[in-house]
Amino acid sequence: MVSALDRKLLRDLWHLRGQVLAIALVIGAGEGALNGRVRRVEPFGVTKVSALGIEEQRVNVIVDLTDPPARWRQLGHGYQVDARIVLWQGKDVLLLPVGALFRQGDRWAVFRVADGRARTRLVELGRMNDRHAELLSGLAEGDAVILHPSDRVSEGTRVGQRGGNS
Repeated sequence: MVSALDRKLLRDLWHLRGQVLAIALVIGAGEGALNGRVRRVEPFGVTKVSALGIEEQRVNVIVDLTDPPARWRQLGHGYQVDARIVLWQGKDVLLLPVGALFRQGDRWAVFRVADGRARTRLVELGRMNDRHAELLSGLAEGDAVILHPSDRVSEGTRVGQRGGNS
């Protein structure tokens, strides 16, 4: 039986099939990274059980390699690869750790540190992954924010910097 999360993953992969994605294929054995574009994501996934007994969801993806043939000609068929899929990238993007974000009503907010005190700032976000969010407005480059603020932090709470500078 396929779980709802697995169905969502497969549905999302199916919707990506038409997009041109940059993929770095890590071949190993000194081959380095190869670049390619996704041509097709198969509509159905398969469940495999690993040697550790863990169920893994897999889906076949057909990739057209964009590097010169001399770089990939000797690979053969049916290689298993680890891939890094780049859905989006930008230049001069301000990134904010998602661990600094919290909801204030229906908006995103952070605690900005100003004059040794926590100050609530509403922020506008663009793209987001599990580690960073693209900051569109609300903070300036170099502003200090509180990571993982506890429930003891509120507007005006006196704060100090702990080890590190992030």
